[in-house]
Amino acid sequence: MTINEIAKLAGVSASTVSKIMNNKDSSISAETREHVLQIAKEYHYKPYASVNTAGTVKTLCIGAVFRNTVELGMSAGGILEAARSEGYSVLFYESVLSPEQELKNITSLINMNVDGIIWEPISRDSMEEAAVYLKRAEIPYLLTNIDADQALNLDYQKMGYLATEALVNANHTDIACLLREGTRTNGFYQGYRQCLFEHNIPVNDNLIFHEEDDFPVSKMANHLFSGIVVSHYTSAVRLYQLADSLHYNIPYDLSLVSLKDGDRLNLEYPPLSTLTIPHFEFSRYLVQTLIHTLEKKKEVPSPELPLNLDNTFSIDIPYNTRLKKILSLGSINIDNYMNFKELPHTGKTVTAPASVIHPGGKCINEAIGAAKLGHNVCAIGCVGDDADADLLYEYAKGCQVDTIGIKRSKGQKTGQAYIFVQEDGDSMITIMSGANNSITPQDIINNERLFTNASFCMMQTEIPMEAVIKAAELAKKHGLTTVLKPSACTFLPTKLLKLIDILVPNLDELNEICPGSDNMEEKTSFLLSKGIQTVIVTLGSKGCYIRSREFSCSLPAIDVISVDSSGAGDAFISTLVSYLLYDYDLISAAKIATYAAGLSTTRQGTTTALVDRYTLEPYIRRMEAHLLK
Repeated sequence: MTINEIAKLAGVSASTVSKIMNNKDSSISAETREHVLQIAKEYHYKPYASVNTAGTVKTLCIGAVFRNTVELGMSAGGILEAARSEGYSVLFYESVLSPEQELKNITSLINMNVDGIIWEPISRDSMEEAAVYLKRAEIPYLLTNIDADQALNLDYQKMGYLATEALVNANHTDIACLLREGTRTNGFYQGYRQCLFEHNIPVNDNLIFHEEDDFPVSKMANHLFSGIVVSHYTSAVRLYQLADSLHYNIPYDLSLVSLKDGDRLNLEYPPLSTLTIPHFEFSRYLVQTLIHTLEKKKEVPSPELPLNLDNTFSIDIPYNTRLKKILSLGSINIDNYMNFKELPHTGKTVTAPASVIHPGGKCINEAIGAAKLGHNVCAIGCVGDDADADLLYEYAKGCQVDTIGIKRSKGQKTGQAYIFVQEDGDSMITIMSGANNSITPQDIINNERLFTNASFCMMQTEIPMEAVIKAAELAKKHGLTTVLKPSACTFLPTKLLKLIDILVPNLDELNEICPGSDNMEEKTSFLLSKGIQTVIVTLGSKGCYIRSREFSCSLPAIDVISVDSSGAGDAFISTLVSYLLYDYDLISAAKIATYAAGLSTTRQGTTTALVDRYTLEPYIRRMEAHLLK
């Protein structure tokens, strides 16, 4: 630091500084004298300091300037060990993220004639300003932890890659990334993207989260991603605690991998899979590289940086592959709702004040119902080549339903359902089949691969019967349990009945497929004689009747105020299948299904009224806690 530079900082002339430093300041005010002396002390000014002696005599001392105590603390151990082994002492300085303090640190080390400096600049601007003094003093320096061509930095891109690859190796494809602002953030993110790209996994920008914008709770709850990589350990701990408070289990519900800043965070709880940043080894490498320059050694040091996953505590297979799939086959429609004080009938005209449109159809309704209850569901059906089809695809995917089995039929219009709802919740439905009529047995055969890793096949008869029969045949071939809703049909072929495990008609549908004056018990007995294993007749506000070869019983409905009953049957079936897949017995699963069906009638719509597991189970615990495992 020269006399002219001190004068500039103090806002006085060079002659004023000279007089004060040489005790010839009788004409200078006490205030100015005190101000100049304070600046000189802060920047370690020495008279004639502009005559550089650095490099002429070795001091065997190096300096280390870091942004803050956090960065300094992670690097100090490695720097001290490497310097000591080479016979050097170290002077440590902290810039406290202040460019002014950083410049003071640099000038202090210059005046102490250190042989070289390891320097973590605050910014490129502060680096360029302070570097002028180092170059003038001819003191070698090594930059780190900054985006500059000559800097030596930890490879955070490689760490982001390895953290992501740990999840890819566990068969995750829906991988999120949680970032926190910092020097490692960009490199970590680039490594995440590179790993996905090299493993042919599309990057989904909707799965990139920033801690400053809060945590992705809703997307975690809907299983929009099965794994997440986190740039900072403290962020990972917060995410773990949040998931735990919401009763999600890591890694059962979500796999997680995070970077960790060394052994200072070597905690047993929470049990997180981490990749430790090798600060100690890297700081040793920095010292070795600096001393190589100072002593003009021939052998160039190479970094030996351990970059391995510390453990697999919070890594498991993806949630949606843990459970076998449920298939849902049937009609796919756009539901057009109209509310009436009284339903229309012959000779009477009624008006509807408004209409509402929702994606629906029994295939989609039951698929979404099972997905909301935590299962991996794939829908099979046909839509048209119109805008309604686009809406249905997008809606189903947003509800975590696999749409690979939904075919777009050229020249066809997507099915339409017109649902009339009365004030007391009673409803009537008219369907324009559209593309639903175009599904063929060959379409089912083309989707046979979907049956190979499934447990249940939910079928509805609002599509051609030949396609339903083919689906039932493939389901039996692959060992699936078949569940049939006989809607909008008057006859079930004997060939189909032999392939059905559970038939779920409402009372009107039962009377349609079994005409005559026989009572419900006799009609269900007839269906059992044709090969069906179990018949469950849904009875609306009266609950349901269950009949199998071994027993029969009735279950009451729950007491609710009904607003719209149009989706109750779909809620019942999707819940019945979901809890059978959770290893509940038939009676328990049916009882839980009556709760789901009842709750669905308290809201308008079908898919919008279906309850998720985190709504259904707390309600049941208040009413009949013994039902749940």
